[in-house]
Amino acid sequence: MDLNLDQIVMTLKATFNEPLNDGEYRKIIFWVDKDKEFIEEINNISINNVKVHQLTERNSFHLKYLLEEEDPSSHYLVYTNDDLSVEENWLIDTVYYSKTFYADKISLLLDDLKIDPSLRAVVKKYEKFFNKKHTQKFKSYRIHSYTEEAIEVGIISALCNLKTSNFEEALKTILKESLSEQDNKYIGLMETYFDINVFWKYVTNLYGYDRKDRSLKTLFMYLTVTMLSHSIEETSLSNIKNFIAERSKSNALVFIDHWMHHKSDYAIYDELAETIEKEINLANIVHQLPIESFKNADTFPYFDKAIIMYLANSLEASHEDYEEYIKLINLRRIKHFYEKFQFIYEALFYTVKMYEFYKKYSSGIPQVSAIEIWKNYVNEYHAMDTYYRKFYVAFDNEPNSEILKKLKVMVENLYTNWYLGDLSSHWSQAVESDIKENWELPGITNQQDFYRRYVAPKVHKGERIFVIISDALRYEIGVELTEKLNAETMGACEIEPILSVIPSVTKFGMASLLPHKVVDFDERARVLVDGNSSSGLENRKKIIESTVSDSVAIHTQEVFAMNKAGRREYFKGKKLIYIYHDAIDAMGDKASTEVYTFSAVERAIDEISTLIKTIRDDLSGTNILITADHGFVYQREALVESDKIEKEDIRTIEVKRRYMLSKEKREMDGLLNINLNSLIVNQHQLNAYVPKATVRFKIQGSGVNFVHGGASLQEVVVPLIKYKNIRRGQTNSREIVKVDIKLTNTIRKITNSLFHLSFFQMEKVEEKIIPRTVIIYMTDEDGAVISNEETIIGDRTSDNPEERTFKLRFALKTIAYDRNKHYYLTIRDIETGIILEKIPFNINLGIVSDFDF
Repeated sequence: MDLNLDQIVMTLKATFNEPLNDGEYRKIIFWVDKDKEFIEEINNISINNVKVHQLTERNSFHLKYLLEEEDPSSHYLVYTNDDLSVEENWLIDTVYYSKTFYADKISLLLDDLKIDPSLRAVVKKYEKFFNKKHTQKFKSYRIHSYTEEAIEVGIISALCNLKTSNFEEALKTILKESLSEQDNKYIGLMETYFDINVFWKYVTNLYGYDRKDRSLKTLFMYLTVTMLSHSIEETSLSNIKNFIAERSKSNALVFIDHWMHHKSDYAIYDELAETIEKEINLANIVHQLPIESFKNADTFPYFDKAIIMYLANSLEASHEDYEEYIKLINLRRIKHFYEKFQFIYEALFYTVKMYEFYKKYSSGIPQVSAIEIWKNYVNEYHAMDTYYRKFYVAFDNEPNSEILKKLKVMVENLYTNWYLGDLSSHWSQAVESDIKENWELPGITNQQDFYRRYVAPKVHKGERIFVIISDALRYEIGVELTEKLNAETMGACEIEPILSVIPSVTKFGMASLLPHKVVDFDERARVLVDGNSSSGLENRKKIIESTVSDSVAIHTQEVFAMNKAGRREYFKGKKLIYIYHDAIDAMGDKASTEVYTFSAVERAIDEISTLIKTIRDDLSGTNILITADHGFVYQREALVESDKIEKEDIRTIEVKRRYMLSKEKREMDGLLNINLNSLIVNQHQLNAYVPKATVRFKIQGSGVNFVHGGASLQEVVVPLIKYKNIRRGQTNSREIVKVDIKLTNTIRKITNSLFHLSFFQMEKVEEKIIPRTVIIYMTDEDGAVISNEETIIGDRTSDNPEERTFKLRFALKTIAYDRNKHYYLTIRDIETGIILEKIPFNINLGIVSDFDF
């Protein structure tokens, strides 16, 4: 009691010390203590310059005389246990111009929380809630304007332990906890400290949910099905029409949309949605609908499953609407559950791209000259190798997917049986007729001319040059790397194909890329550069240093292991720097790890990109060449016997999967005899024999799926990427910029709670102009989100403006809008979080009706 009394005295002192209002000469406070809690302590209360008087049934007239006549200037605290509002009270007029103070718990609460006494009954109703812990949480909301609703929503929010008072967040917190009332701790807390019926009243008012058999589970069904009705015609949802709101539909849409877009809470939504879609038998509903009717639906994960099945079945049935399939996959990229099915969609995308290619060449890849096939491969055919590789990158992330297992069969049939078969067969014929005697193509650089043609001129001019040699970086990978560098750096990057040596193996390819006059094999098939061994980093380093004294050869991992200062010191004064990289061949060239070849490619692209940025930023490198010693052939499925041949009965110096070296010269079925005289001095008169197409020799050891050494285009078309760093401000420098996404509507007034807006991607994506993903929504003046959120992935590459136009649908919360205030369409970059634009709108919904939907 002493503690309460001290609190009361402090409050009274503070009130007496307040400045006098106009017309006031002193302060009189009537302390009403109906429960007589402090009747024993009243005589012990002492406040400076305040006279304390106790009002009883017998002294009211005397007190009135005292206050009005005898002592009209002193401050008075009048303590009473009676109701002062009765008409026969002698002091009624004095009470009116004085202050009344209540010392019971509710009154203290009202005073402490600055709640108007007119709301006393509301606070009294929830008296049990206002213990010390709950009150502290409630006060933290700093509610500025108290109403019955503000108090009740504040209580619900406090019981849900929210940081701010917000019914939408409270409802989400409750549903996240459990859809079973018995297991939901927040429902239990409301039943103890609140009125559960009031909670349901707010649910009804805000979302239109009003059922006799109300439950959290049916509420969640109601909210999700109502949202679903925004993207699917209600006539298609007749089986679950009882779960569609008849009013406040947009509130349900915004509620679910906000939950789905939440950075962490979405995971629980996903679990609940998957449970509910089974409860409402969504699969049965979807099976009866055409794909067009639900391609935009996003509420439940089953829609993505249905779309994926549709795409896979269409491909299997040889339906050739490939352009529509690509549009459908791109449409799903902005949908909520895309991430869950991302790798399946990516596998589908690359399968469709392979079928598109197949359709274009359904009559077969044409048999033409070697140089024409080469050019066709460089300009177009190599894309099939990329599609195949990207399919397996996706497949390896979902290896147990039955859909992907079905696609895998289709992909292997297209790639291995058709594409590799046709292309390698035609190329082998072209090689045999055009270049096996003289290994060169008109207008194409041979690998052994690399140093003389591209490196030496820079060295002779005294320019610094970096050469990156990535083992087994085949041409199609070089194309992807070039696109990445052009998009992510300010430098100018271009790619050209060069013809690798035969056999297309590391020891010969690496030697050919070194400065040299003569390259040759010795009697044991070791490769010599100007008579010196070229095997290993140290030997290559000696060869480079013998040509250019200020030079160095180093492995990529050694460069990465140094810090910035260490790199600068190590490369100080060096004019020619050879950097060797080995991620692809190191993985593919072993039987135990060749299955990871394509994941190694992804890593290689990232590592080389990082290496170039390191050279640019830490070493001020401007001239960089990236190339490879050879390419490779890789197919995932186990090879059949027809893919292998026995080694002929011929004396050999060396035999590998894709080549053999012999001093004997003769024609053999199924083999190409490549004349090495145009490649090496060939003092030992060696002949290179490679199997036609992509056939392998039957030999022991090493992997059989990942191979190189032969003459296939995948092995001998080697990329040469020329990267020139351009610093900001230099001539021809171009900043890397993201595309702009702009609103195209000119009207800035919203009259329906459901409305559409159009947006335009201002530039097409190309070199130095890169994609941008934005999220778009409406907010009030305080930044609170009042609509659903929509996403645009601005990565369109078309010149056609129509193909860079996006039409989005928005729904506003059903709340009171001030037609004289501004509300803002907000466009935010999803990568940086930066708000790109806030466009003011006026909202005048008038009377909201169901016709708005």
